[in-house]
Amino acid sequence: MSTVPPSGPPPPPPPGAYLPPPGGLAPEAPYPARLQIDYPEQLNRVTTAFRIILIIPIAIVLSILTNSSTNTFKTDNGTWVTTTGTSIVGALFLATLLLVLFRQRYPKWWFDFALELNRFSARVCAYFALLTDQYPSTVEEQAVHLEFDYPENVERDLNRWLPLVKWFLAIPHFIILIFLGIGAFFAVIAAWFAILFTGRYPKGLFDYVVGVGRWGVRVYAYAFLLITDRYPPFALD
Repeated sequence: MSTVPPSGPPPPPPPGAYLPPPGGLAPEAPYPARLQIDYPEQLNRVTTAFRIILIIPIAIVLSILTNSSTNTFKTDNGTWVTTTGTSIVGALFLATLLLVLFRQRYPKWWFDFALELNRFSARVCAYFALLTDQYPSTVEEQAVHLEFDYPENVERDLNRWLPLVKWFLAIPHFIILIFLGIGAFFAVIAAWFAILFTGRYPKGLFDYVVGVGRWGVRVYAYAFLLITDRYPPFALD
């Protein structure tokens, strides 16, 4: 004699069990490098008009941190010698590449320094692109939100050989970003005139310029900061 199973809802899953989202497809995780800039409802016409002058002091500070130095001098025997020193950014890339390649390590303090340096750089670039009226701070986040996800398990998350070729794999992005950057340049000029007359940054132009910056941040995080092996998407959002 067969028994009829009791009717009713199925038992709940055990604690910690994976629950697929509706539709059965898991949503894609956000990219490990993210940039978001708060849209300003109103911008100062005066500081916008003289932005190229106001940016100079903080741009010099950023340049000292990120640019390489070249020195030329004459030795005692009359020979001219030129020496080139690498920038902090270049040193970070080279040191990180060697650490991942030979030791499969990415020190947390190293990552934190790179993150804060790039946050500062993003604030300066956003101010220069008229995306915000806030003069770039060396400490506060302000309206520019840049986030990098730290690779907690380098041996699992990062291929030790891939840093050698990431710059090559990113070439399609570099080419596209050249054209997008040209478009962003003209978008900022158009926004400059719009702000002078209306005090507002046209939302479409704002989203485009931020999108180009976001695209560049993802490529930079992949090819040079080496924080992820996930290939950057071809997208502005």
